[in-house]
Amino acid sequence: MTGNTTIVSGIILIGLFICAVLLCGCTGTTENEKTTPVSTGENPLKETKVQPGAAGVLTITGSTTVLPVAAQVAEFYMDTHPGVDVQVNGGGSGAGVQSAGEGTAMIGMASRDLKKEEKEKYPELLEHQVAIDGIAIITHKNNPIASLTLDQVKAIYNGNITNWKDVGGNDGKIVVIGRDSASGTREFFHEKVMNKEDFVQTQLEKNSNGAVKQSVEQTPAAVGYVGLGYIDESIHAVPILVNGTPVIPSIESVKDKSYPIARPLNFLTNGEPSGIIAEFILFIDSPEGQKIVTEEGFVPLTN
Repeated sequence: MTGNTTIVSGIILIGLFICAVLLCGCTGTTENEKTTPVSTGENPLKETKVQPGAAGVLTITGSTTVLPVAAQVAEFYMDTHPGVDVQVNGGGSGAGVQSAGEGTAMIGMASRDLKKEEKEKYPELLEHQVAIDGIAIITHKNNPIASLTLDQVKAIYNGNITNWKDVGGNDGKIVVIGRDSASGTREFFHEKVMNKEDFVQTQLEKNSNGAVKQSVEQTPAAVGYVGLGYIDESIHAVPILVNGTPVIPSIESVKDKSYPIARPLNFLTNGEPSGIIAEFILFIDSPEGQKIVTEEGFVPLTN
């Protein structure tokens, strides 16, 4: 009898224990539940506006003329802004306009002003001038040509002049080298120098300033055109005759406006820039940024 009583008592105690556990489970909370508040309001991040580039990446695409300036400014900017990754790519001014307009790049680069049809296609695009550039007519470093007029340059590029002897050089067929259709340098040259006349069909078209320069370096009879930042001792920058006076393409002659082939260098943004985009543009406009512009062989906006 005593044994049976003991068993019944044990069963009762076990039952009471189980009930107590179940009761605590229904009314109590675990430690994790105590540290996890229940949100009864709206998401606090709902109204937060994430600025372009907030992740630390800034993409820049376009003009190969603007590219060396943008790349050097990017290097300096990244040194002084840890955690920011600025990615600079070429492709030409046309690619810069399209990339900025369609949002595949955060900043576009163009070595010319926007065309009417581009403004109509991308009405939100804004231009931000960051420097001034001159376009230099270049030949092989051993070419003895002393100078050219703008009319002579035009005649070479439309095919009316085909031999160097016709402009005071050696007897030899001129190899005409220019830029492809995506180039802002070509667009400006076509309007400013060619007066929108067609280029000679034998023109060899290159996709960058660097490619034009390299071809001229390697071709004794060649002529080409590049931005000021690409001039060095490996090629001959031909002075342009202005009212009978030869004017050498340089920062000084572009700045004082005596050199006749000059154009703006622009950044493009899709609407008013903000966040890292605005910061980068402000940086290139700063004294530090404009110093880099000068060091790269272009004309700063400020003295």
